[in-house]
Amino acid sequence: MRTVSKNALLTGAALAALAVSGLGAAAQEKVTFGTNWLAQAEHGGYYQAVADGTYAACGLDVSIVSGGPQVNNRALMLAGKIDFLMGGNMLQAFYAHREGIPIVVVAADFQKEPQVIITHPGKYDSFESLAGTAPLLIGDNGFASYYQWMISEYGFTVEQRRPYTFNPAPFLADPTAGQQGYVTSEPYAVEREGGFKPDIFLIADYGFSTYATTVETMADTVAKRPEVVKCFVEGSAIGWNNYLYGDNSAANELIIKDNPEMTAEQIAFSIEKMKEFGIVDSGDTETLGIGAMTDERMTDFYEKMVKAGVIEEGLDIKATYTLDFVNKGVGLDLKKKLTGN
Repeated sequence: MRTVSKNALLTGAALAALAVSGLGAAAQEKVTFGTNWLAQAEHGGYYQAVADGTYAACGLDVSIVSGGPQVNNRALMLAGKIDFLMGGNMLQAFYAHREGIPIVVVAADFQKEPQVIITHPGKYDSFESLAGTAPLLIGDNGFASYYQWMISEYGFTVEQRRPYTFNPAPFLADPTAGQQGYVTSEPYAVEREGGFKPDIFLIADYGFSTYATTVETMADTVAKRPEVVKCFVEGSAIGWNNYLYGDNSAANELIIKDNPEMTAEQIAFSIEKMKEFGIVDSGDTETLGIGAMTDERMTDFYEKMVKAGVIEEGLDIKATYTLDFVNKGVGLDLKKKLTGN
């Protein structure tokens, strides 16, 4: 368990005890949560729940294991080495179910996929105007998933796609080009390296309706350790409220400790964009609480992916997630207290 100052821990634990009332006291159970990349603000709610003692208040001693280019936390969860995993979007859960892997999504801490297309300022006046015209730098994974949806829904073409090697130089050199990115990351890099603010098209706002930054675990964990799942899901919701709307300094210290290349400026930019675009807290979360999921959203996304040819029809997608641990309004009172509205 990572350490923070005694005062910070006591203050956070006091808030957590109020916010997570009803979770019940329990002996500290060691739990490991694997992220899908190096520590960053996009993981902030989980670090906050560690730093504030929120997980500890309901009985969990949580360790966060960073992902990265040389780390496969998904394989570690399948092998029983970690308890919870930060998923990307729902396609991963659908694919796992197709392969007979008993992974269950228990919360969706991003209501919106943070994937964006960025363009040079003023070049294109709408997302639709990019279709069939702009050369677009899209990586292989993106081409196989959301870009197929862009083709299906908006008339983008295979011909306008260019391979993206995660180097912004081709985009910066071509004022007609668009480039994939995350709203919390690539726009910041372009501002620093290109000296301009790109226009941002968040694909979630145009109908790419998947949840993202999901919390996954094994079906066996859901069946045999429901109180652990409940504590982690609800503690994470409290953590995200505190991270976005309260004092997040202790969490940011832990993030930088785990990822020394991360900067305070990048963290601040990412938090700003998460709030501006409603990545974590928007739509259903305003009444159901952070982590919210609905059957309607799941069905809508699945049907879009079938139409786009990304996945086959006939999957029992309800086997890929459970609503048992979300939609209970956890954190709404805390948010009101922190924001004043």
